[in-house]
Amino acid sequence: MTQDERLTLLKADLELMGSVKDAYLKHLLAVAEEEIAREGIKLTQTISDENLRIMYAAYLYRKRAAEITAMPRMLRWALNNRLMQQKGATADAT
Repeated sequence: MTQDERLTLLKADLELMGSVKDAYLKHLLAVAEEEIAREGIKLTQTISDENLRIMYAAYLYRKRAAEITAMPRMLRWALNNRLMQQKGATADAT
């Protein structure tokens, strides 16, 4: 998936129209990838990993204006499941 396709999906998730915030949203997509990598997750080009990138970027966008900034449970669950899937695949390969 290209960066522009990710941006389009992120804007749809956030219900944003227009291109005024595109630079900021692209930045959030890059930050999301770094934060996910920091958790030890190696992202691939699968649909589920693309969705994880977009969900994380949407969380970053929403938390800047929210009173409660805790990570949504569905996102934490998705990150944990992806990490366990990755660790399980590594363990099976050895």
